[in-house]
Amino acid sequence: MLIRDLLRDKWLYVMLLPGVIYFIVFKYVPMYGLAMAFQDFKPHLGIMHSPWVGFKHFERLFSEAGFWILFRNTALLAVYNLVFFFPAPIILALMMNEVRREKFKRLVQTLVYTPHFVSWVVVVGICYILLTTESGVINELLYRLTGNKIAFLMEPEWFRTVIISQQIWKEVGWGTIIFLAALTAVDVQIYEAARIDGAGRWRQLWHVTLPAIRSTIIILLILRLGSFLDTGFEQIFLMLTPTNREVGEVFDTYVYVRGMTQGQYSYSAAVGMFKSLVAFALVSCANWLAKRFGEEGIY
Repeated sequence: MLIRDLLRDKWLYVMLLPGVIYFIVFKYVPMYGLAMAFQDFKPHLGIMHSPWVGFKHFERLFSEAGFWILFRNTALLAVYNLVFFFPAPIILALMMNEVRREKFKRLVQTLVYTPHFVSWVVVVGICYILLTTESGVINELLYRLTGNKIAFLMEPEWFRTVIISQQIWKEVGWGTIIFLAALTAVDVQIYEAARIDGAGRWRQLWHVTLPAIRSTIIILLILRLGSFLDTGFEQIFLMLTPTNREVGEVFDTYVYVRGMTQGQYSYSAAVGMFKSLVAFALVSCANWLAKRFGEEGIY
């Protein structure tokens, strides 16, 4: 029976194969390197022959003077991401779903999808052009209106605002794809029944549209928690300056400095493993809560 089913759906399994290979090569095979977190890894000895040191690197991580600063910076950016970025694609998808002119809707979709394909180097370059105090467009406008300029790129209190704004501009359009797909599955007859009952646009949104995509929102929220402490190395690294490093240094940039530039491979592996364990705990708790409240969850 199993062989018959495989032969019947062979082309589906062929289409599935590239994804399976990707996850095996780039997700599962690298887990072998986690052993370095419990070793004093020496490149010339390799993982098999490097000396084992137990939890030495984890003890060092938690005893580091800057650990709680790193944790605070990373956690705050992650919370801001959940509060401000995560709802943005939902709101935009709901707004686009209300557009009835297909040509205008497709134009808007094209415009909001495009930034996703722009590299972070270009995004940060655009940001510098707009926000620099020397000749930035926004600061020039502020100077003409108020007579003052704001050092958006230098002052620490503006760092997180700029980071989240960049993420929203770059990724909010791409994030609407899943929600727009979920909205197309909503039965039109439900809207008609709601209109007959006297429900306006807001009532239809609250009692029909949002409940219809609630499961999608919850699943994506759980998956988002899986990368809670992954704030994005490239963007943060490009935006760091000596003046904002106190609020901008996160685990991703810390691992790069310690691992790649200083050669502390085992210590960097321990930091990465700590991030993974936090993500696993958050996903497990969120999934348990989702099932507790009657949702499907991810497993």
